[in-house]
Amino acid sequence: MAAESNAKLAGVFTFPQTSVQVHRMGYGAMQLSGPGIFGPPKDPQAAVAILREAIETGINHIDTSDFYGPHLTNQIIKEALHPYRKDLVIVTKLGARRPADKSWQKANSAQELTAGVHDNLKNLGVSALDIVNYRVVGPGHVPSEGSIAEQIHVLADLKKQGLIRQIGVSHVTANQIKEAQSITNIVCVQNHYNVVHRNDDALIDDLARQGIAYVPYFPLGGFTPLQSAVLSGVAKRLETTAHQVALAWLLQRSPNVLLIPGTSSLAHFRENVAAAQLKLSRQDLHELNRIGESH
Repeated sequence: MAAESNAKLAGVFTFPQTSVQVHRMGYGAMQLSGPGIFGPPKDPQAAVAILREAIETGINHIDTSDFYGPHLTNQIIKEALHPYRKDLVIVTKLGARRPADKSWQKANSAQELTAGVHDNLKNLGVSALDIVNYRVVGPGHVPSEGSIAEQIHVLADLKKQGLIRQIGVSHVTANQIKEAQSITNIVCVQNHYNVVHRNDDALIDDLARQGIAYVPYFPLGGFTPLQSAVLSGVAKRLETTAHQVALAWLLQRSPNVLLIPGTSSLAHFRENVAAAQLKLSRQDLHELNRIGESH
């Protein structure tokens, strides 16, 4: 089966109140920078190659941020893909900065958010950003309550200026999503979720009813790869890999789930994309669902 068909087999999703449509299998560009998501990659040409293959495969949803590198990941995307294909949707995020000590710091004032938009515009080489997620920076990967109204108002104003086309949120609670929706149209939510970490089960279902995209980050565990005897057992039975099973489970979890698995390896990229054609049986799903229940 052609590589391009794999991405399309995952189906398509249209962001709410827009005509913007993407394949559900996308690509996350975070790992295209250096170790610790800081500095240049060891092999810049390999980074360019994986982006170009992603587009050739049919992927039209790339997730990035100007604080990856910082700046370098977006510059690599521009080098590899500019001028961009008309159907390509590049989703970026704001809310953090990376000082020289390689730490992750908040950058959520009006001035910092506005500067972040202009940095993304410059480094991606565009006049408007397709979708901008406001990323709430906090400890760990479990969101904490607190108003995000000030930041969403800033992004909504930048949207009115034509610098942002659509707005999403990341690392947020259900209450924060509702607060953001009272200010502007929210097209996507990006939180930590995978077959093991399933705190957002109810949230995913609620967003699905509203037609809002849910984009799980760390779909394969992130810096701590997923490990589960059940996951490995299902993969062995299906003669595939645990990573492919984990991605296929997400695709079958709900039609509003969009995937952005990231890798700097072409082999791993091809493995991830191939998960789009893997269909899990009811028995497979029953076994895999039990993993989350035990955590």
